[in-house]
Amino acid sequence: MTGAWRTDRVGSALRGENPAVMRRLDAGFAAIGDTQFLPGYSVLLTDDPAVERLSELPRSRRLAFLSDMDLLGEAVERACRRMESGFRRVNLEILGNTDGFLHAHVWPRYEWEPEDLVRRPVWLYPREMWGAERYALGPRHVPLREAVGEELDRLAGRDEWTAPP
Repeated sequence: MTGAWRTDRVGSALRGENPAVMRRLDAGFAAIGDTQFLPGYSVLLTDDPAVERLSELPRSRRLAFLSDMDLLGEAVERACRRMESGFRRVNLEILGNTDGFLHAHVWPRYEWEPEDLVRRPVWLYPREMWGAERYALGPRHVPLREAVGEELDRLAGRDEWTAPP
């Protein structure tokens, strides 16, 4: 997956041009992560490109974003439990240290992870893994991506895909 959408993830999602977007949610977009060294890694993107941190949202939008993060986390958990061996749990994170827009990370964790990393923050994985071609999002991730989307639909009470605007 390459393209200019990476330089404007939120804007491209709003325009319906971000290919990583799985579903439009109440306060953002559920997107599959660029790297899949932990299969099912997903990101919740804000739907307001001007918002950099959670505290900038009015309380109702803040709660909606956190609710979407919970929804995406549960969808990833359900899909990964069903499709990936050794699924352990999901970690949810809002860090805001690198990208200048509000987003949340949903990291599935697995029993097969290296012993020195399995119970530690994902950010301690070696840097070379993050950009390695073998972990790059691609066609082999379509079934898991679809499974997460289907779980989002079930959890949100939807019968079918809701396309981004």
